[in-house]
Amino acid sequence: MYLNLPSTLYALLFSFLWPGEQEVLNTPLTFNLRHIHASTPSNDILFADVKNPERIHALGHDSFNLEIPSTRRLAIHRTSLNSFQAARQRSLVHGESITLDWSEDQVEGPDVNNKKVLMTLAKMTANAYVEVGDKEWYDLPGNWNQSFPFGWSPTDDGFRGHVFVSEDNSTVILSVKGTSGPWIAGGGGPTVKKDKLNDNLLFSCCCARVGPTWSTVCGCYDKGYRCEQSCVEQALQEDSLFYPIGTNLYNNVTYLYPDANIWVIGHSLGGALASLVGLTFGAPVVAFEAPGEAMAARRLHLPSPPSLQHITHVYHTADPIPMGTCNGVSSLCALAGYAMESRCHLGEVIRYDTVSQLKWGVSLSNHPIKVLIDSVFGVDWKTNDAKEGDKDFVPKCRKAVEIEGEDGVCMDCFNWEFGEFRNSTKGKRK
Repeated sequence: MYLNLPSTLYALLFSFLWPGEQEVLNTPLTFNLRHIHASTPSNDILFADVKNPERIHALGHDSFNLEIPSTRRLAIHRTSLNSFQAARQRSLVHGESITLDWSEDQVEGPDVNNKKVLMTLAKMTANAYVEVGDKEWYDLPGNWNQSFPFGWSPTDDGFRGHVFVSEDNSTVILSVKGTSGPWIAGGGGPTVKKDKLNDNLLFSCCCARVGPTWSTVCGCYDKGYRCEQSCVEQALQEDSLFYPIGTNLYNNVTYLYPDANIWVIGHSLGGALASLVGLTFGAPVVAFEAPGEAMAARRLHLPSPPSLQHITHVYHTADPIPMGTCNGVSSLCALAGYAMESRCHLGEVIRYDTVSQLKWGVSLSNHPIKVLIDSVFGVDWKTNDAKEGDKDFVPKCRKAVEIEGEDGVCMDCFNWEFGEFRNSTKGKRK
């Protein structure tokens, strides 16, 4: 990922010097819902403020306490946003790398080895899809008044989710909604069209060119299995897409809470976007059942820090989307018009082997986060790595490339050829 040599050497040394287990901090954090966020058709960021009792009542929410029982100390490498964007632009326009001055910060992140932490974060993420009182809503500690609307306008058709804040204002959790669609997770709704566009741009090999009958989402396909590299990269730069909206949202949250430690969470598309935002700002990330976002990060020319241990993906093997197997013209993803062709993730992975250990079949019906919460987190695991009936079992967190690649390398779209094959106007979406 556009690494310069000093950073590469730094990362190699860091992998030897940094211990595999981070320090666990047993001081719990208690969170309350503070804001609902949504982007409008003009890509403005809106916040529904739920800090005061009157607004809580108007939105149908009472105060409630969400406890994260433990955190862990993380070493995160950051650089200034100006330097980050300058390096990104230099790489995009000139194909050149800039040596960045990465500083190491010690931050408090979620203890991803604690199942109760994962369960609470997953439920926070799941509730971003639905209205309070929906049959898919997960009850969280506290009393929720279900007689009022959720707070989003039907015209707010883009990036949306929740903002949770700890009682002492030290930590903010920013949740991002994933793809809405009856075949994926959250049913229908106003975001379906833009969700699908972002899926097909971020996770397809070439503009969602799956077969000859497909209408591509950008004009970069050449012929056969050839794709214009600079064209497909430029297609991801538009301000109307979810990544720049996500960075704008993060900046808004840091303005509201300038001294807070910010975590980003999400499911599916929301998880991948959470990872890209976390990569940009050096924020701890927990992404659930997300498609591989490493290819999108390269195409967006996001500089990579020496370590990506602050990004954690959680998924299971019977879900074809994070496993990268829901592809091809006959797949259910393709039949629904989604080109989910990526498989390589950034950072680290916690992968539950539901195929071997629970004897599940691989199915798109296993993708909703409800399955992860109820049928993966909610069962007693009996594996070689867990004591019999261990309700608190969490698989070992490992680097993504160790379990998704060969010889430390994971490759997306191996059957495609990328280059500059024709002179054309670049980056124009159809």
